[in-house]
Amino acid sequence: MSAGAGSIDEERLMSRLRWKLIPYVFLLYIVANIDRVNIGVAALNMNKDLNISAAVFGSIAGIFFIFYFIFEIPSNVILHRVGARVWIARIMVTWGIVTCLEGFVRGATDLTILRSLLGAAEAGFYPGVVLYFTYWFPAKHHARAVSLFIVGVAAANIIGTPISSWILDNVNWAGITGWRWLFILEGLPAVVLGIATPWIMVNRPRDAKFLSQEEKDWLSARMAKEDASRVKVARISEWGALKSGRVWYFALAYFGYATGMNGINIWMPQIVKGLSSVISNTQVGLISAIPFICAATAMVLVARHSDKTMERRLHAGISMLVMVVSLIALTFTKDPVLSIILLCFAASGIYSWVGTFWALPTGLLSAQAAAVGIALINSIGNLGGFTGPYLFGFLSDATGSTNAGFFMFAAFALMTAILTLALPKKQEQAAVAGPDEPDKPQVVRSEGGYPN
Repeated sequence: MSAGAGSIDEERLMSRLRWKLIPYVFLLYIVANIDRVNIGVAALNMNKDLNISAAVFGSIAGIFFIFYFIFEIPSNVILHRVGARVWIARIMVTWGIVTCLEGFVRGATDLTILRSLLGAAEAGFYPGVVLYFTYWFPAKHHARAVSLFIVGVAAANIIGTPISSWILDNVNWAGITGWRWLFILEGLPAVVLGIATPWIMVNRPRDAKFLSQEEKDWLSARMAKEDASRVKVARISEWGALKSGRVWYFALAYFGYATGMNGINIWMPQIVKGLSSVISNTQVGLISAIPFICAATAMVLVARHSDKTMERRLHAGISMLVMVVSLIALTFTKDPVLSIILLCFAASGIYSWVGTFWALPTGLLSAQAAAVGIALINSIGNLGGFTGPYLFGFLSDATGSTNAGFFMFAAFALMTAILTLALPKKQEQAAVAGPDEPDKPQVVRSEGGYPN
């Protein structure tokens, strides 16, 4: 610690940082996810208007992630070099414009092109914020910070799905159908917030006017010390992350997660619609929000307990197993109420996995390596964002039932659970050990336990 650090109340400072930094990026993430998954609500009417089948819709919804994958690593490298304020502003303005343009598509081809552009435009936002938090939060506070941010995914479904479904049913201004207004009205907030971002976000602790000089010095010294420790532990350079077996191990686990997460997010309105033939689109939106309310609550509680106990592997692995069991059970019932309850458990399991998971790779990568490593994990993982929606649609068309899709999601979730639980114990300990905790092992000389 730096001189004078004895007067710093770490818990109080971390609480203040959470209140200062997370609410705004949380809001941005809500907007991002509404614009990413509102196609699932629009599809309730759009697919019929544009003559789009379930399989074609799945591929259109998922192609977003192909282009997200292509542009994600370059985006994160640029963010690390130019700063979060400018680059996240650019990301938001461009994705907002593309979302608005989705309201003017004439067919499946137009929609495919714009979903591709949306993936390219938004690439880097999520891993960029995860990277951004590594500049501010020490390792033992990271899981909670990331989880509070990622609750934005659940919040987007809690808030966005009912709003989207209401627009779908009630907004038909100027003779333009509701699903087109859905895209236009929900794309505009991203543009407005993107313009405001350079005046709201703060790049690094040294730039924070809300911190005293003593707090700036302490936090900068703490983060520099942790970064030096990670360099000693992992010995992975910035671009060396591309060939690190450790990074690819995490990427494979994240792929299984993203397959289920994005598939459920996009298909949830149509899954709920299929439970009853008598509910309206607005009711679908309200019911679809219930699993995500449960997921948001579970995610924060699991992450808080993980930070408190400094244990990551079991918290994440068991959470994913809850999803596996819930999805399999879902295939054995036709009861709407029981189905919603099981969807609540499934969503809670998969959301609880992700916040705790990110504490592992970020705890093992230096600042330089993290820019590429986090982006690689997220980009490879998010290929599952194409796999999940596409396979669910394909299997639904082929079998006439959603059960095959649920088994598919369960299989990928099981793979992720196994990889998480099989994580070498010494790697988990190295990830959670801070520079001021000498009793925990901090030096791992090789990538033992991971494929090279």
